Amino acid sequence: MELTSWGRYPRIKAASSSFETEKDLPPLIEREKELIPRGMGKSYGDSALNTRVITTARYNKIHSFDSKNGVVVCESGVSLAELIEIYLYRGWFLSITPGTRLITVGGAIASDVHGKNHHTAGCFSECVLWFDLLLPDKSIVRCSRKENRELFRATCGGMGLTGIILTAAIKLRKVNSAFIRETVIRCSNLAEIFQRFEEYQSTTFSVAWIDCAASGKRIGRSVLMAGEHADTGRLNMALPRTLSVPFDFPGFCLNKYSVSIFNQLYFHKSPSHVKDRLVLLEPFFYPLDKIGNWNRIYGRKGFTQYQPVIPRESAYDALKTILNRIAEEGLGSFLAVLKLLGPENENFLSFPMDGYTLALDFKIQPKLFPFLDELDRIVMDFGGRIYLTKDVRMSKEVFRKGYPRWEKFAEIREKYNMKGTFESLQSKRLEV
Repeated sequence: MELTSWGRYPRIKAASSSFETEKDLPPLIEREKELIPRGMGKSYGDSALNTRVITTARYNKIHSFDSKNGVVVCESGVSLAELIEIYLYRGWFLSITPGTRLITVGGAIASDVHGKNHHTAGCFSECVLWFDLLLPDKSIVRCSRKENRELFRATCGGMGLTGIILTAAIKLRKVNSAFIRETVIRCSNLAEIFQRFEEYQSTTFSVAWIDCAASGKRIGRSVLMAGEHADTGRLNMALPRTLSVPFDFPGFCLNKYSVSIFNQLYFHKSPSHVKDRLVLLEPFFYPLDKIGNWNRIYGRKGFTQYQPVIPRESAYDALKTILNRIAEEGLGSFLAVLKLLGPENENFLSFPMDGYTLALDFKIQPKLFPFLDELDRIVMDFGGRIYLTKDVRMSKEVFRKGYPRWEKFAEIREKYNMKGTFESLQSKRLEV
């Protein structure tokens, strides 16, 4: 079968297996050498790609729920969307969520995903109490901050390279409503959006759309969206019917002119300043989930998302340099997101650090990868790193410089004989 990621690049021939119970796994591990576990296929790059994959889609039962403390015990194939659908009406929501609910619990742990509240709540691993991990020798170990701690730290953010995550205990957050009280502020340039992020850093959630096609005095003009869980309103999210992109857009549709026009319209249609308006959780957290197959907008050749994080003290200069180069090359993205992140955690390969992260979508084209290599050098010069979940082309040198604890992660891979069993295209490229 042909297999790809959400970015639709690369496309490979792969054999796929699935399982329903833990007893199904040992023979699969024995038979399928060099495999990678895979959830819903929403990682952007090649971290869940290999010639052999084991999907968790059928391993998706919920075992228990502690309604007093909000702890759900479920299998790794359960999606975040399912947790929301089941528990929101009871007054519980995800403690940490990325920009899509269409990923599995196992994928969220493996990527140690972050959301709009990283500066106040940290990564997804902060709400993980424990998980059971299947190792290459087919033994199952429980991992937590107190039990098998090094495996916990390696697996959270470890991109599926430590084993197959089985059952996990996840702490949800108590909420009184399916609404967010949102403040929206239009910012005229990069300096202003940085000022606003600092002003709203005590607000639970914050994110900004950024116009990466703007230049000169308008460089970095943005729309900040900050919010808190509302105390009033219904508890069901009442998701709208999903629209879908029915076909691949021709490659010429996405160019510097169409991106510039879109960004102009988006910026000017946004309110200059509105405070505490009520919006549903779904459009606030998951604006793209209502558009099925939106990755087709980038054409059949696919796209990649480039997402660096820069330490707070050097982030302004670094991002101004990056945005200037993007504008000069005419490679602007209409899906560009800026977030303020909090302190990094102790997991070996977790992405966030205390600083700013910029996520940019680029369609695949001949001049793109050399240009991203140039951006890598800027990111490295300013002490940053690149997000593994979005990566499809980073060099091992850039990886090792950005993730100084990679050697400890590699030691754990050697210690438990994970190399040669759990491998992805990404792990081979990065030699980890």
